[in-house]
Amino acid sequence: MIVELEQYTQKLTALRDQLKEVGGGLHIDDMERELSELKEEMNADGFWDNLERSTYVNRRISNLESKIKHYESLLSGCDDVETMMELAQEENDEDMIAEAGAEIDRLEAATEALTVETMMRGKYDDHNAILSLHAGAGGTEAQDWTGMLYRMYTRYCERMGFAVKVLDFLDGDEAGVKSVTFEVSGDHAYGYLRSEKGVHRLVRISPFDANARRHTSFSSLDVAPVLEEMDTDIEIDMKDVRVDTYHSSGAGGQNVNKTSSAVRMTHFPTGIVVACQTERDQVQNRATCIKMLKAKLLELKEREREQEMADIKGEMKKIEWGSQIRSYVFQPYTMVKDHRTGFEAGNIDDVMNGNIEGFTTAYLKMQ
Repeated sequence: MIVELEQYTQKLTALRDQLKEVGGGLHIDDMERELSELKEEMNADGFWDNLERSTYVNRRISNLESKIKHYESLLSGCDDVETMMELAQEENDEDMIAEAGAEIDRLEAATEALTVETMMRGKYDDHNAILSLHAGAGGTEAQDWTGMLYRMYTRYCERMGFAVKVLDFLDGDEAGVKSVTFEVSGDHAYGYLRSEKGVHRLVRISPFDANARRHTSFSSLDVAPVLEEMDTDIEIDMKDVRVDTYHSSGAGGQNVNKTSSAVRMTHFPTGIVVACQTERDQVQNRATCIKMLKAKLLELKEREREQEMADIKGEMKKIEWGSQIRSYVFQPYTMVKDHRTGFEAGNIDDVMNGNIEGFTTAYLKMQ
C-alpha cells in the first residue's frame, strides 16, 4: 500500500503541474477579467435594447463560465484525492487507495482533454462549424465512400457531445451520398474539425465491382466556421448572388414537397454555391444560405491568407486546397494514415465509428 501511495502522490504532483500549465495556456486570469467586464456590461442600462450584442454577451459569458468552472473543478478534484489518500493511509484502507488511483486516472484524462483546448488559438476555434462533403470521381463507389465519411463524422460528433443539423442532402444514384452539408454545434466545434478539411482517400475491394477488384475513391470535405454578426466585416452584395428556389426532396411533409421552399445561392465572383432545403420556410432557408455563404467566403479569405504566408516562407511543399490529407486502406491491410502529421491507426473499424481524436489532436500539436 505504501508503494501505491508513493506512486499516486507522484502522479498527483505531476497532474497539478500540468494543470498549472493548462491554466496559463487558457489564460484563466484573462478569462476571469473578461467575465467580470461582460457581467458589468450586462447590468448596464439599455443592455437588452441591442439584441445582437446581448445575445453575443450571454453566449460568451456562458462559454467563459463553463471553462473556468471546468478548470476549477479539476483543481478541486486534486485536493479531494489528496484528502482521500491521507484518510486511506490513516485507516489503512486499500479499497480507498484503489478508488483514489481511479480518480487520478479520470482527472488525468480530463486534464489532457482540457490541454487540447489550449492548442486552439485560432480566431474562430470556439465557433460552430459547417461541414460539406462531396463525392469525387468514381460514381457509386465514391458516393458510398462519402456516405461512410458522413456516418464517421456524425459518430464523432456524438462522442464529443456535438449537435448535428443537416442543411442540404443529395442522395447517391444507387448508394451512398453525392453531397451533404451539415452544421455542427458545440464547444470548439470548428477548432476540432478544421483539421479534417481536405480530400479523403479510400482504398478497398469495391462491393459494387462484380470482379472484386480493388478501387481507389475520393471524397472532399470543406469546413468553415459559423459566424456571428459581430465576428467579421464580410458583406455580401446581393447583386452578385443568384438565388434559385426549388422543391425540397425527401421527407418533410406536404408543405416541404409542394412548395418551392428550398433555396440555392450562387456567388458569381467566387463561384461558391450553397443550398439549404431542411427548413419548412423559404425565408428560413434563405437566411441559412446567407450564413453558409458568409462562412465559405471567410474560409476562402483565410485560405488565401495562408497561401500568401506559405509563399512568403518559400515552402518547398505546399498544402494546396483540395490536396489529399488522409488515406483509409481496407485491403490488403487495414490502416488509416494522415499524410500531414504521419499519425496512423490500425483499427479502421474504430476510426470509421468516429474515433478520430488521435488525428485531430496530432494536427493541433503539429501546428
